[in-house]
Amino acid sequence: MGTVRTIKIEESVFADNTSSAEAIRRMLTDKKTTMLNVMSSPGSGKTTLLTALVNKLKDELAIRVMDVDIESTLDAQRVADATGVEALQIHNGGLCHIDADMVTRALSQFAPEGSGVLEETDLLILENIGNLVCPAEFDTGAHRNVMILSVPEGDDKPLKYPLMFSVSDLVLISKIDTMDFFDFDMDAAKNRILRLNPKAEILPVSAKTGEGIDAVCDWVRDVVKQNGSRQ
Repeated sequence: MGTVRTIKIEESVFADNTSSAEAIRRMLTDKKTTMLNVMSSPGSGKTTLLTALVNKLKDELAIRVMDVDIESTLDAQRVADATGVEALQIHNGGLCHIDADMVTRALSQFAPEGSGVLEETDLLILENIGNLVCPAEFDTGAHRNVMILSVPEGDDKPLKYPLMFSVSDLVLISKIDTMDFFDFDMDAAKNRILRLNPKAEILPVSAKTGEGIDAVCDWVRDVVKQNGSRQ
């Protein structure tokens, strides 16, 4: 009978990713560029919400967007067309996540060393691939993680995907304009999130009506300021 050997590689893979992510953070901090990693499930309204946010902030902050998808350039094109800011579409080869090494390679093309692009960027938004599992496992080098939970998805998502909520600094409960049509308990959702992550900030928001957008902008301004913005 043949023998089978089991080799555990998770630890070294994640250790390498963490090291690469820290290098990205240091580099961006040195250039006074703040990066946000925005995560959610497909259909949460991530692109629509980010578009509303960028349009509110683009006159006071220099913003660029990197959008991750398996195929197509639809989301990056939507952001660029609706806001006028520069956007990069990242195709991740069919994976369910983007890691620090992929971010490093994307940045080398989007903002080559010596180009001055990052030095001219106050806020870099990474719109991660739509998935509530894999993206939470990989540090991208962002200064803050933002997660979007839409009302139609239900208030039980923190129970089903605890890691995503545990690693997020800001949780946006989106599509609150649909509250009358879905069985969503706002208090239950908030309590479940805070049990997993007591430090998480939670902001209800609607890109359709604009409710809550100003509060999100204030949060972003504060993070950029903490990172030594040029503003």
